[in-house]
Amino acid sequence: MNYTIQKHLAYNLWANGKFVEILKNIDENIFEKEVMSSFPTLKKTVCHIWDAEAVWLSRINGVSPKDWPSKSFTGDKIECLQRFINNSAEFTEFFQDLNDSYTDKRINFNTMNGEKASETIEGIIFHVVNHGTFRRGQLVTMLRTLRVSHIPATDLIRYLRQF
Repeated sequence: MNYTIQKHLAYNLWANGKFVEILKNIDENIFEKEVMSSFPTLKKTVCHIWDAEAVWLSRINGVSPKDWPSKSFTGDKIECLQRFINNSAEFTEFFQDLNDSYTDKRINFNTMNGEKASETIEGIIFHVVNHGTFRRGQLVTMLRTLRVSHIPATDLIRYLRQF
């Protein structure tokens, strides 16, 4: 598959993993403490990233979910983080062995409110990676607000400098 797409998918998984490492070591009360942001807690923000990746992968596989996967989640912080990173790995691994023409494929799906929509696989991949970057930025701000000082740098260039 396209090198650029593979790099972006690997970066997304790496960056999500960096956040799992920091979040697994904070107190559960901090994970669920409300702060001003798009989503009111670190947990709900993590769940939103998880949901987005899961919903888009479902749509790619021909299923249009009617609800967010994490809506019924009742587990603890560690289980939440494990599901989040496992889902991110599943999203990345799905595209490992696919050829370039696959990303040009357009899929049809229904949005959560039932509207018909269509997008290319490539567009979905770039959306998911960009969405994750945006939401991880919110996690950084939330962590700083909650006085967590050891926050990983997850800029794309940091990832690329490893190679």
